[in-house]
Amino acid sequence: MSKQLTVAIVGATGAVGSKMKEQLIKRNFPIKNIKFLASARSAGKEIEFNGQNYTIEEATPEAFEGVDVALFSAGGSVSAKLAPEAAKRGAVVIDNTSHFRMHPDVPLVVPEVNREDLAKHNGIIANPNCSTIQMVAALQPIREKFGLTKVIVSTYQAVSGSGIAAIEELRAQSAQWEAGKNVEANILPAKSDKKHYPIARNVIPQIDVFTDNGFTYEEMKMINETKKIMHMPELAVAATCVRVPVVSGHSESVYIEVEQDASLQDIFEVLKNAPGIVLQDDITSQEYPMPLFVEGEDPVYVGRIRQDLSIKKGFHLWIVSDNLLKGAALNSIQIAETMLEDNLL
Repeated sequence: MSKQLTVAIVGATGAVGSKMKEQLIKRNFPIKNIKFLASARSAGKEIEFNGQNYTIEEATPEAFEGVDVALFSAGGSVSAKLAPEAAKRGAVVIDNTSHFRMHPDVPLVVPEVNREDLAKHNGIIANPNCSTIQMVAALQPIREKFGLTKVIVSTYQAVSGSGIAAIEELRAQSAQWEAGKNVEANILPAKSDKKHYPIARNVIPQIDVFTDNGFTYEEMKMINETKKIMHMPELAVAATCVRVPVVSGHSESVYIEVEQDASLQDIFEVLKNAPGIVLQDDITSQEYPMPLFVEGEDPVYVGRIRQDLSIKKGFHLWIVSDNLLKGAALNSIQIAETMLEDNLL
């Protein structure tokens, strides 16, 4: 990649924004200039990037003048206000919030699945939900070979998906349990909801608030985003999203039904050769993906693959990935890299 770009990060001090900084350096993204933008409260503070200190600027519409790529991870309200302003000034916005994901004119992209959608952008590209990204990345090669008719997923999601404050609360609650003190809960399952539960020593079957149909917004994100990314509005998808006391790394138990006949070995072979996928499945030596061991790793890991005992075209998979990397920051950077490769930047 010889072209040098001016990059802006909005929300660089958050959990995902910090990973975006790391990924830009790790992947040697071609940066000419970089800007760090935040609220007026944070403007003027210093932030370190690749051995240099930079002054954080206030995120205003004018701050995006001359920016080629703007990486947003500062909350949906910030994206709603500033992403169109950045795009108006010629920046390509890659937004990590949920605000634009289901907008019909905004591509929702996982490069291994639907990179062709990037060419349809009007200045804004949405990064999918973390749980959706790892699932569709693993299912796409199967779908290409054998078709796909049904997906049922249960997630086991790390607290880092709710940000740095949730990580700190898990650690504080663990210490409170050990000290025999009252356990304080202020964030999970959803900060905006009326009740909060401890996550230390607990599993919470609610992520985000409930919708009128009994599913949570997180579950509806997985359902609707999967259909949009795969261009399969007719696909049967159901999700149950659960928060577990793990710092980083989302795990998913996924049941699928394929369209054409496939053997267990067929599924193994497809995944073994799939881009961005690591097949880790050897029950004789108890080899399978776990969040503890994928933290800091780029790929999506798949294991515990089984053919259903009663439905011939049904298969069970266990999918694990670092939710702050492929589930967020890494996928955002890969979108920008893919656009460079496809001469879209």
